[in-house]
Amino acid sequence: MMAAVAAVLTACQIAPQSPSIGTTPADKASPSYRKQAAQHLYERNSGRIYQGMLPPMLYAIGVLQVQLDGQGRVKNLHWMRKPGHAPEVVAEIERAVRSAAPFPAPGRSVTYTDTWLWDKSGRFQLDTLTEGQLGQ
Repeated sequence: MMAAVAAVLTACQIAPQSPSIGTTPADKASPSYRKQAAQHLYERNSGRIYQGMLPPMLYAIGVLQVQLDGQGRVKNLHWMRKPGHAPEVVAEIERAVRSAAPFPAPGRSVTYTDTWLWDKSGRFQLDTLTEGQLGQ
């Protein structure tokens, strides 16, 4: 019986692996590349950027993972948190990312994640470059 208890206790000490979503440490983009990609998106969507601090209540927030090939072309988009109540925002974000390609060439396949902060006006900021939010 002691052996069974020891086996159970040993099994409890093994941490479960987190589920993989296709990103390995080797293809995860550096924070500096994430900033470069955000700046690229801002340049390509300059008329859609919310200027100043965002209001306290946003229309939609989405977390999008973008996979690029070595030349900066979009290989895949994966929603980690999709604003399901606003399908038009999902479509606009995907369009904005795809039309901004090619991104600065990373030289290898990379995946980066950014949070889209969407105002009801249709303007946005990315968490990487946000100016903050009023009332915080």
